[in-house]
Amino acid sequence: MRIAKADIPVEIDVPGAKARQQTGFGDVTGYGTMGAEYFSFGAGTDITELLHGLKDDSCQSPHWRYVVEGEITALYTDGSEETSRSGDLFYWPPGHSVRAEKDTEIVMFSPQHEHGVVIDHIQRQVSG
Repeated sequence: MRIAKADIPVEIDVPGAKARQQTGFGDVTGYGTMGAEYFSFGAGTDITELLHGLKDDSCQSPHWRYVVEGEITALYTDGSEETSRSGDLFYWPPGHSVRAEKDTEIVMFSPQHEHGVVIDHIQRQVSG
């Protein structure tokens, strides 16, 4: 699920402050501690091969993110794709990989344990 800043409903608009809120933006039921992450991807980076060996050969952690700069595409296990660009908020459910279309910077919030399993797997893949 992706949403551009301009499409997020404005809930408060007063002199000096504007608040936008998108409700129903992913489910956190059953997850514990959240981690905050900052990722940098070079243009053309595709992590699909690094996820081989995980369930469905994909990341099984949900993520809530913001694209600071660039363009990134979620590759879902059902074959669909969704591209998010600078300024977009987005939610990726479990069952995805990613490909950076351009040099990309993102801020991400993820369940710490679930994403830690994926990070540990990728570290083993690149070191071994």
